[in-house]
Amino acid sequence: MVIFQLERAVPLSPDDAWRRLTEWSRHGDVVPLTRVSVLTPPPTHEGTVFVARSGLGPLSFDDRMEVTVWQPPARDEPGRCRLEKRGRVVLGWAEIEVRPGPGGRTHVCWHEELDVRFLPSVFDPLVGATARSVFGRAANRLLRTP
Repeated sequence: MVIFQLERAVPLSPDDAWRRLTEWSRHGDVVPLTRVSVLTPPPTHEGTVFVARSGLGPLSFDDRMEVTVWQPPARDEPGRCRLEKRGRVVLGWAEIEVRPGPGGRTHVCWHEELDVRFLPSVFDPLVGATARSVFGRAANRLLRTP
């Protein structure tokens, strides 16, 4: 099992940062070799389910996720979303939080626990480094793109 956290301070409003990070289909645009399909009708809410399909051909796998907490930012209150990963290969959870920060910036925190079934724990350092890199770049691209 791998646990990691990413933090960013961005020159966006909490609402804009939230929208950019929680439009699930956009994640497929920024994560290599990944397509995202939202299986429930919009808007996102507790119970929304989506699948990130990653890989090439027979080496592909589905990362099925369900939104279990959905609290968009309101006034000066932070926004918080929790995703439960319920795939056959990828398990765990992810939490995204946005809150007002100093100087009109927004503080973004992405916290994740990731478990890759069938992969021995000896590979956790490699999985952790890869996840931090891939999700860090994805978060940066999502936050930069309107």
